[in-house]
Amino acid sequence: MALEDRETGVKKPRQIDGEMDERWPLKPVAVPPPEDGDLDEVYEPAEDTCLLLRAALEEVSADDVVLEMGAGRGLISKSMVPLARRVIATDINPGAVRLLRREGIDTIRADLFSGIRSRFDLILFNPPYLPTGEEEVLEGWLNRAFDGGDTGRDTINRFLEALGDHLRARGGRALLLVSSLSDPSEVAQKARRVGLEVEVAAAEKYFFEELLVLRLSLPGGPTPDLREGRSRREGTPREAI
Repeated sequence: MALEDRETGVKKPRQIDGEMDERWPLKPVAVPPPEDGDLDEVYEPAEDTCLLLRAALEEVSADDVVLEMGAGRGLISKSMVPLARRVIATDINPGAVRLLRREGIDTIRADLFSGIRSRFDLILFNPPYLPTGEEEVLEGWLNRAFDGGDTGRDTINRFLEALGDHLRARGGRALLLVSSLSDPSEVAQKARRVGLEVEVAAAEKYFFEELLVLRLSLPGGPTPDLREGRSRREGTPREAI
């Protein structure tokens, strides 16, 4: 039995024993309750998390339905909850999903867009971007937060290939964290090849790498008004890449 969300007009499934009706376009995988040791297997927020969060705070609108992919410990999702119409988090790591649900965040266990058929106003993703050889692979779920394959772009490329099918046609956009270690110019070229527009929303240099947040959108789509009372900082125009 589905219930209608009065705010969005979207029919939401009745929830039974922590699982959702399979007809709901967001299909979560059942995950057991939180366990001791979950934090040890979930990526701890770091400089890349903070940069993506700052960009997201400038980008989010009060009318946005937001999807954070690979939400980890939930710092960004929790920050978005009071600012957006709705926030949904995903992670492939069952420990992360347990932590996020314990924090009261609407969370789905998924591998990227697997099982997700909805479109969103704003999608946020801090992907695994470190170039990783076979001898560098870690044991356990934490490896999923770091391991970007040989080039650092394996997961990023899969994300880009599916992104356009999950952005709203009017004003849908995504913020993607990338590193100089995984060649942002290659990421931008891949995004353009799959039909996305690309610009740099934020950047920060460290002694060993530069982190960038790429803003990705469908061609010709208008950008919705920003949340009331906020605007992007003057003097920080977006750059091409």
